[in-house]
Amino acid sequence: MSVELTTKYAPQTDELFKAESKISLLTNTDFDWTGAHAIKLYKISTAPMNDYSRNRSTEPADSEGLSRYGKLLDLSATTEELLLKHDRSFIFNVDRLDEDETAGQLEAGTALARELREVVVPEVDTNVYSVMTTGAGHKPAAAALTKSNIYAAVLAASQALDDAEVPETERVLVVTPASYALLKQAVEFDHTEIGADMRARGVVAMIDGAAVVKVPAIRLPSKFGFMLAHPSATVAPVKLEDFGIHNDTPLSSGTIVTGRVCYDAFVLDNKKTGIYYQATT
Repeated sequence: MSVELTTKYAPQTDELFKAESKISLLTNTDFDWTGAHAIKLYKISTAPMNDYSRNRSTEPADSEGLSRYGKLLDLSATTEELLLKHDRSFIFNVDRLDEDETAGQLEAGTALARELREVVVPEVDTNVYSVMTTGAGHKPAAAALTKSNIYAAVLAASQALDDAEVPETERVLVVTPASYALLKQAVEFDHTEIGADMRARGVVAMIDGAAVVKVPAIRLPSKFGFMLAHPSATVAPVKLEDFGIHNDTPLSSGTIVTGRVCYDAFVLDNKKTGIYYQATT
């Protein structure tokens, strides 16, 4: 005699793991794109210091020597344009019967949150990291990182930012899980536990005054070793975040979910020395 066994569907969904974004620690939103698709920033030159010409007893050789302070020249004023290049969107349908017959697991609001967590945020993150590594002002030759040399390499990055007069506070060291594993094996690494408040923000350690954050390798460029950056160097605006849940439309018997995100990232030309990127071989 055969027995027909029952299959039970649990009222839960097996969600994917997805890491939280860390870019708010690495970037800024200091500029306002309201009412514009691009903004221009001025870059103003400075004047050199001279030896003051005191007690002059003869006529200067040319008109440029009339000033006792040095050559009188105008300051230059050039611009750099920050044009938003990414205008992205998505759309999907949640059928009314599908929602009912999946015990409510296929629900529009939950599906929208999942779309943001698993698709939108990773895409924005990937763009920001790509822009930062491409525009970094310090890019030494690619090198194989090991537990024996990675700590010294990080200190070299810190020294490069020091020499470029980058602020010593708020620096962030971005590492892959693999690079972080090498760091933890370095004999110089400080294994002191950090506070719960910093861990809640994604910080896993401190090195030479910089907060260390781990980012999944899938969101970073290929051959990423580590990156030390100051948040003032990169602007990462999200001009538009428009998400909608549309019920009872003539397009479907169900709920249509739409989303549009306009975003980009820019490394400021005068602040690119605030980013040090080390690639691996």
